[in-house]
Amino acid sequence: MERVPSGGMLPLILASVGILLLFRKLLRRRHGKDLKGCVVVITGASSGLGKECARVFHAAGARLVLCGRDSGRLQQVVQELTSAAAPLQTHTPRTVTFDLADTALVDKASKEILKCYGHVDVLINNAGISYRGNILETHLLVQREVMETNYFGPVALTQALLPSMVRRRSGHIVVISSVQGKISIPFRSACESAAYPGSSLPCDDMNMLTLSSDSASKHATQAYFDCLRAEVEQFGIPVTVISPGYVRTNLSVNAVTGDGSKYGVLDKTTATGRDPNSVAQAVLWAVGQKSKDVLLAGPLATAAIYLRTLWPTLFFALMSSRAQKERKPKSD
Repeated sequence: MERVPSGGMLPLILASVGILLLFRKLLRRRHGKDLKGCVVVITGASSGLGKECARVFHAAGARLVLCGRDSGRLQQVVQELTSAAAPLQTHTPRTVTFDLADTALVDKASKEILKCYGHVDVLINNAGISYRGNILETHLLVQREVMETNYFGPVALTQALLPSMVRRRSGHIVVISSVQGKISIPFRSACESAAYPGSSLPCDDMNMLTLSSDSASKHATQAYFDCLRAEVEQFGIPVTVISPGYVRTNLSVNAVTGDGSKYGVLDKTTATGRDPNSVAQAVLWAVGQKSKDVLLAGPLATAAIYLRTLWPTLFFALMSSRAQKERKPKSD
C-alpha cells in the first residue's frame, strides 16, 4: 500500500512556489518584441478578456482582426477603439464574423481572415464558454458543446491558419486556457445559496465535480498545444498557453448548465477575480517574450499545480479530504 507522506514538506513547497512567483514577476519587467504593425487575430473579441486584449494590442499599434459571433458587437468594439486612440499611431481593426463552435465554417472564416492583410503574425485563441453543473445531471450533448467551442474550435482555426505561417516560417499561436486545464478539483460551487437552476438537488449537493466539462476541454487544449509547440518549433513558430485563474468577466453568466440552458449567475469567485486588463497585459507580455507557458494564478493554486506534479500522493490525499469535508451536510 502506498503511504501518504506527512505534511512536513508542504511549507517547503509553498516557499518554493513563492520564489518562483517572485522570479516570474521580475522577468516580466523585461521588454519584448515590438508588435507595432503586426497582424493580430483575436477570437471572442466582442466582450470580456477578448475585448481587453483588443484594447491592449490596439494600443500597442497592432493591426487587429477581431472575430466573434455578433457582427454588431464587434463593430461597437471597433468604434470604441478608434475613438479612443491616436489615428496616426494605430490601425482601424477589421472584423470577421463566425461561430467558432461550427467547425464547418472555420475554414471559410480563415480565408476571410487571411484576406484582411495577407498573413497572420499572432493568433490569439480566446473564445470559449464555461459550464456549471455536475456530471450526473449533465447531458452528453452539453459536454460536446463545451468541447466543440473550447477545444475543437481553436484547433480547427489554428490548423486552418497554420500552413500560411509555416510557408512564411513566421507566426505566433496563443491559446487562453485556464488553471482548470492543469488541475481538476472536486466540489467547485456552481451556486451561492439557491438551488441549481432546473435541478431538484440543493446547492451543497450540486457542488460535486462542477466545471468538469471546463476542466476536460482545457486539459485537452493544454495537451494539444503542448504537442503543437514541439512540432512547429522547427519553423520558428512559438506556441503560448496562458492559464489564468478566475477573471472578472461575464463568463459564468453565459455559462451553460447540465440541460443546456444558461447559468445566468455571476459567481462570487468570478466577481472577485483578476482584472481582465491585467490579464490582457500579461498576454501582451507573453507574446512579446514568446513565452511557452504562462500561469496567472495565486500562490495556493500555483502550489496545488506543482504539488500535483511533484507529490501526487499528497495532492490526491488533500483533494480526497476536501471532498469528504464538503460532502458533509451543514448543520442548521
